[in-house]
Amino acid sequence: MAPELKKDAAYALLVPTSMGVRLTPVDGQPFHCSETFKMQVTSAETNVASVASFLGLPVKVLTAFVKGSPVARMIKDNLAGRHMDYEGPEFEQEGPWGVRHQFNLADSGYGSRGPRVQNDRAGEVGRLLNVKDFDLDRIFGKEGVQIVHLSGLIAALSPETSKFCLEIARAAKKYGSRISFDLNYRASFWKGREEELTAIFAEIASLADILIGNEEDFQLCLKIKGPEAGGKDIGAKIENFKEMVERVKAAYPNAYAFATTLRQVVSANHHLWGAIANVNGEWQVVEPRDITVLDRIGGGDGFVGGFLYAILRGWEPEKWIQFGWATGALATTHLTDYGQPADEEQVWSIWSGNARVKR
Repeated sequence: MAPELKKDAAYALLVPTSMGVRLTPVDGQPFHCSETFKMQVTSAETNVASVASFLGLPVKVLTAFVKGSPVARMIKDNLAGRHMDYEGPEFEQEGPWGVRHQFNLADSGYGSRGPRVQNDRAGEVGRLLNVKDFDLDRIFGKEGVQIVHLSGLIAALSPETSKFCLEIARAAKKYGSRISFDLNYRASFWKGREEELTAIFAEIASLADILIGNEEDFQLCLKIKGPEAGGKDIGAKIENFKEMVERVKAAYPNAYAFATTLRQVVSANHHLWGAIANVNGEWQVVEPRDITVLDRIGGGDGFVGGFLYAILRGWEPEKWIQFGWATGALATTHLTDYGQPADEEQVWSIWSGNARVKR
């Protein structure tokens, strides 16, 4: 079983993040030849937190906003609609060439045409996130948090956000909150900062209770020696992950859970979806199963969200990966980047393969 969670905490889950919006062509069309787009609020970290918030657990978001921006208002209204508390500084835009919220340009793909995503993050206000703008003693000491979830995307976004995430991890550890860390390596974020980020990611990982990432994430973020065998089929990926985790466990003994998803793409709308986890030395594997995909973006975040929700609910480890697999599959049926489960029964129906109408 997992270590005991903090009692009497105001928040089950807390995420630091940089919020933005996603532009998606309607009707599954490619971005470059579309004229009509749907705009929705997004961030990887709130994608994770949405599983818990829609299922009734209290969630808090730490972020930054552009003062007076209609996009910022849209983001705040969206977070409120997802049952999330939020706090963070508001920065002046400082003219047309000042700060703004990020844009994610992404089509969903269709059939044999895969999705394409371009991040437009110049002047992103979230890069200014700084620990001086938050009272971590109040948040973690007085209010209380059971699990804080950190992502390598926000941890590597800028020198300021890297320090911000590190200080959050230190505060969480000080006040007895559990720490989840999804490594999420991005080469463009790490360029020119390898030495700095390696040290920061290593310290956060040393404090973490839950580490999420595939074998490449562990190699590139934490400099763990890679698997001996190659191969890209699912069997090889499972064995590679098992081999890698044994080395990660030796390097980071504080962590009790390690997990990643397994995905084979048959077409944009047909995937084989699986997952693997090691909890307290015991392996849990969900062999890849067929799922039908409306929009794949956010499936991995959905998995992490369900995995953490199961931990927060105090379930047996066998259910952590099952519920995470199902919430990840659920997210791929939504046009939003995040899964919006109606209730636990809906998620368990996905796990059991029951797509019959419920009246």
